[in-house]
Amino acid sequence: MNWSVAFQPLVSLPLLVAAIALLLALAAAGVAYGVRGAWVRAAAAAALLLAIANPTLLREEREPLKSVVAVVVDRSQSQTVGSRAAQTDAALAALKDRLGRFPQFELRVVEATSGASGSAGAATNLFEALSAALRDVPPSRVGGAVMITDGQVHDIPENLSASGFSGPLQALITGSEDERDRKIEFVRAPRFALANQPLQMTYRVTQDGAEGQGPVTVQVFVDGDLVATESATPGVETPLDLTLPHAGANIVEIAVDRLEDEITTMNNRAIASVEGIRENLRVLLVSGEPHAGERAWRNLLKSDASVDLVHFTILRPPEKQDGTPINELSLIAFPTRELFVEKIEDFDLIVLDRYQHRDVLPVLYYDYIAQYVQNGGALLVAAGPEYAGADSIARTPLIAALPAMPTGEVTEAGYHPRLSDDGRKHPVTRDLEGADAEPPQWGRWFRTVGISDPQGEVVMRGASDEPLLVLNRFGEGRVGLLLSDQGWLWARGFEGGGPHVNLYRRIAHWLMQEPELEEEALTAKAADGALVIRRQTMGDDPGPARIILPSGETADVTLAQEKPGLWTATLETGEIGLYQIANGELKTLAHVGPVDAPEFRDMISTTAPLGPVAEATGGSVRRIDRDGSLALPGIAPVRGQANASGRDWIGLRTTSETVLKGVDRLPLFAGLLGLSLLLAAFAATWYREGR
Repeated sequence: MNWSVAFQPLVSLPLLVAAIALLLALAAAGVAYGVRGAWVRAAAAAALLLAIANPTLLREEREPLKSVVAVVVDRSQSQTVGSRAAQTDAALAALKDRLGRFPQFELRVVEATSGASGSAGAATNLFEALSAALRDVPPSRVGGAVMITDGQVHDIPENLSASGFSGPLQALITGSEDERDRKIEFVRAPRFALANQPLQMTYRVTQDGAEGQGPVTVQVFVDGDLVATESATPGVETPLDLTLPHAGANIVEIAVDRLEDEITTMNNRAIASVEGIRENLRVLLVSGEPHAGERAWRNLLKSDASVDLVHFTILRPPEKQDGTPINELSLIAFPTRELFVEKIEDFDLIVLDRYQHRDVLPVLYYDYIAQYVQNGGALLVAAGPEYAGADSIARTPLIAALPAMPTGEVTEAGYHPRLSDDGRKHPVTRDLEGADAEPPQWGRWFRTVGISDPQGEVVMRGASDEPLLVLNRFGEGRVGLLLSDQGWLWARGFEGGGPHVNLYRRIAHWLMQEPELEEEALTAKAADGALVIRRQTMGDDPGPARIILPSGETADVTLAQEKPGLWTATLETGEIGLYQIANGELKTLAHVGPVDAPEFRDMISTTAPLGPVAEATGGSVRRIDRDGSLALPGIAPVRGQANASGRDWIGLRTTSETVLKGVDRLPLFAGLLGLSLLLAAFAATWYREGR
């Protein structure tokens, strides 16, 4: 309780000041000239002015405020190593109990985790959590902070006091002093590289707390498959040469064996996600004769900057002889040997557009094309009426690679191309715009070539439900058979047109084995801190996906059907690192969080990083593990700038701040007392004058 006197003048302050000045002047003049009774008159006037000033006696009731102490608990992934989590829980419980004995402290506990998205979320940011906990606390009320951590903190400021923190920082370090750890990391890993071309990378193996620097064995995986086993010397940057197997995302993983008595194997693997880029695709388009549809194929392939197109149209077959000398023809000879013998392996895709056997190609060359497909090549046959005729390429050795023999029938009738049941599941035709309506919202075609006993998958059907598009695998390669030459009607916008660009492009990319268009595929990627799993299948329910988390724990996730042929699941993640996903015989990998997450660069507990900043605040850094038992320091309240740490204790500052609870006012010149004083003063003046 505090007592004080305050003035609440009955007139304005300038007027009161002027009256006081006049009184002083008159009193000084009276004293100077020896006027009798000057002192009495001055006292009476002073009493009157004091009454006008209205002095008031104040009694304030105040309550002392508590000092706010923040306890920042490190819940990052490195804190799950060994017994650190148990040490953290025990230390937190003991701190709460001990601080609860001091009524002058207000405790605020905040837990900081290392999230799975973004570079900031992949680090241990304890000072960011500390700032958030004390954001609404004035510096005078900050009693200090206690951090329970392994010492691997990634947002240590250069000057903590500049951020508004004014108390001592006390750090309690989990883990033990004799920890050992081996880690591996990429030093140079490009984000993009050419598929099927040599790629150079470098990595380094380091060992902390371990004696001996002999060579260690490093395994190299690409998309989960072991591709090489190498030897590396710890501390030395080691080159790595490999080849990306395909375009798109390639996950390159390097792994080193566990070190004896190592605290964790979380950083014994390193990941690099490299986007494979195809060199320009080489496509050979051979049109058997000029027709409206060849322009649609040519325009599509020429519009793709990644495609090098070689296009030939047979304008003058060998049987067309009219006596014109060859040297007078403006046509060039079809380089059959160069294309189909010498350079055939250089092409990624061969398109035979309404092509028929007319002795332009020797019969043996059709066998070369079949072998090209069997060895991994891609062939698309865009068939017209000639496929059903006597000169059909199906009556050549190429039939070994083709998915169906023609029946010899050609149906000339208008129809809407429709997706088959398999076509609604197949990545090539799934989600084609307009396919879900009945009839499909695209224009009609007017020709279908009949076939019998198609092999592979019939994904589109034409007139009378006859096969229209057949996709098949042959050896290591793939074959597509489009049984109509009227796709150009969609390109011309007939009856509203249709999705010919998407259809043609997907067919070509599937033939060239783009991973995204595989019928049976399992993929996963990180999105906003979650793991998104996609399973493409031509079958029914593929069953749950088995996931191996970076920590080694396993989890089963149920896949839900998003649409025909596509099953998905989303797993909310709390760990950074490599996730291994399996479904049936399919396996895939996905990395959540940045591949160079600071959380895994150093895993050994240490007192070094927090030492300077704690010392600058008057605090301390100390380990709480003593031969396997918990050794917490005592807690002592300290005032002002007193020392805040000792050999076996830590100090937290108390505040002198208070909060006003109530005020009582007692006017000194009010009522009978004030009137009596004024009357006494004027009576004394009258008495003096009466003498």
